[in-house]
Amino acid sequence: MLTDYCVIITTVADDDNGQTIINALLEQQLAACIQVIPIKSYYHWQQKINCDQEHQLIIKTKTALFERVKAEIEKHHLYQTPEIIQLPITNGSKDYLAWINQVCL
Repeated sequence: MLTDYCVIITTVADDDNGQTIINALLEQQLAACIQVIPIKSYYHWQQKINCDQEHQLIIKTKTALFERVKAEIEKHHLYQTPEIIQLPITNGSKDYLAWINQVCL
């Protein structure tokens, strides 16, 4: 079923923190693929508007693994309140989704 798969998005401030999270998720087979994109984030934090260069991690996984992925991100993340957002995959290549299913626990 297509709702069995999801994308989880988080952002990190630097490559080292991102690599720590990526390694933890891949080593534990909690993600099939993680893409890293440099981004510029504008946001409200502590009564100020901020702008920072960050790296967005796009994590492809199974919906059933969300809580475990979230826990690993929170365990290794350096932010006080990290972005952790789950987006359902509502359609996709049958072969790609089968690959996610094969790679992830």
